[in-house]
Amino acid sequence: MTEAIVGRKGSRRRRRLGLFVPLAAVAALVLAIGASAGPVSDAAGFEGDDGNLAPQAPINFDWNSFAPTTWTGTAPTRTATDSAGGWDFTGLEDWQNTGADSAFAGGTKQDDNCASVITQKAPNKDDLKRYYLANKTDPVSGDIFIALAWARIPQNTTSASAHVGFEFNQGDTACGAASDGLVERTAGDLLIVYDFEGGSDDPRITLREWVASGACEVGSNSPPCWGPATDLTALAFAEAEVNVGTSVLDQVADPDETLNDSEFGEAIINLSDAGVFTPGECIAFGKTFAVSRSSGNSAQAQMKDLVGPGDINIQNCGSIIIRKQTDPSPDPTGTSFDYTTMGGLVPATFSLVDGGSENFQSPEILAGPYSVTEADPGPNFVLTAIDCSASDLSAGSTATPDLVNRTVDIQLEATDTVDCTFVNTLQTGALRILKNSTKGGAVSNPGAVFSYDGSSVTDNGAGDEDPDIGEVCVSGLLTGTYTVNETSPPPGYGDATEMDLTATVVAGTNCTDNLPTGAGVVTFTNAPLYDLQVNFRDGGSGETSATISCPALDPADSTTPPAGWDTSSTYQGREAPATVTCTIVIDP
Repeated sequence: MTEAIVGRKGSRRRRRLGLFVPLAAVAALVLAIGASAGPVSDAAGFEGDDGNLAPQAPINFDWNSFAPTTWTGTAPTRTATDSAGGWDFTGLEDWQNTGADSAFAGGTKQDDNCASVITQKAPNKDDLKRYYLANKTDPVSGDIFIALAWARIPQNTTSASAHVGFEFNQGDTACGAASDGLVERTAGDLLIVYDFEGGSDDPRITLREWVASGACEVGSNSPPCWGPATDLTALAFAEAEVNVGTSVLDQVADPDETLNDSEFGEAIINLSDAGVFTPGECIAFGKTFAVSRSSGNSAQAQMKDLVGPGDINIQNCGSIIIRKQTDPSPDPTGTSFDYTTMGGLVPATFSLVDGGSENFQSPEILAGPYSVTEADPGPNFVLTAIDCSASDLSAGSTATPDLVNRTVDIQLEATDTVDCTFVNTLQTGALRILKNSTKGGAVSNPGAVFSYDGSSVTDNGAGDEDPDIGEVCVSGLLTGTYTVNETSPPPGYGDATEMDLTATVVAGTNCTDNLPTGAGVVTFTNAPLYDLQVNFRDGGSGETSATISCPALDPADSTTPPAGWDTSSTYQGREAPATVTCTIVIDP
């Protein structure tokens, strides 16, 4: 007997040749089968072709590696998610041996989009009770692998065939209430069919894509439809096995369950080799379901028991999120910060304000190298942190901040999310205003009012911004040059002689432990004021009179004499120091 076997070699060939050797040798070969692995399983690091769930050498990773697994929801339609060894696991339960089971309406074919879902008892061989899926992106090769498994109810015969379609959808548009959670198909959706004819026959794994134009698998159909099938087993892109002639222990189930002869089937597939994920094209599958089929690998087979749908995340893409945060927040300046990117991110440039974000979400971003750089935020801000701690780097992505160059370098792996926040600190400083008298030393009276670029401050001798009478310190100012003026002198003093003085605010200066110096200080000088009054009165004879003149001060503010005086000149608010000469002419 000769037979060409394309795909997984070794275990299958030995199994066929075992028919010609004594029973003891057969037993030895069965043990060898359990410990062998095909090239896809070896590359994936998952025992997807031995027909059991138990990890064993040399790979030491199988379905039971996810145990114990937490199932949520209400039995018998619970779901489970888990991760181990770089693999993400999804489990879907289903009704068993009951008329309450979900199924497709009678006559539904695989090509029927958004088919109606009903409740109906499935035939014995088609009654699925669990669907397992695991996916992984190899960190070295970048290949995307999936492992698939089905479990069905106890069989009436040990030679029952199994035909299961595993569908993977990219879209999220619901079909409608009658379709019980199914979504509309879009071009590029996947259908993987697992055909096992029963007994010692090897399973056959085929793949087809949903097409909007071109040839259909069923020649009499018209697009949209499932395109022609590709035999992944023949191309050595997939390996599969069923637990024929033995029982296996399922520890992923809750509780643990023994699956008897031909009740468990599994497969391992390299989707990258199969051409599903190609360089330069971003693809993401978010929904899946399994359905048993009445027979064969023909797309005309009727759809039977439905398991799912459920949520998954299989993609060759990742996500990058850049966020902006200022200190203080909210940003009192409303500054917009500019960014440039490298690696092909879209948009290539963008701007963010405090609290904003730019989301480069899958399926827009292929795995690969990227960088994001912030433009110089000076002089008002400085970049003080690039915080990527919110990232999900479970698939091996890296995010390397470089504060000096204001850049984060990213190596993005599929399914990861790099989430980085650029933190900018507002640069503030202080300016000081000194108040001097023309007679020397600081002005001793409070009350002077000053302006700086539209704002004002009063010298009142209290608070952080006014540490002492005769001095004003203003903190929390943006760096730069300010024009300062005295808008109102203190009581008892005249107007300052200076106008439009400039003060330079340096980052880090304040009004407590790092006072401004040098160009950060301006001084206004004011002359103190005095009042002068010159009076004359007759000595009692009633024959004298006088005129009073102070030329440097005239005109007088008042010439009304106080009570008991005949003539007076009053001069108020005159600046000191001064020498005043007054002339009093008596009996003019």
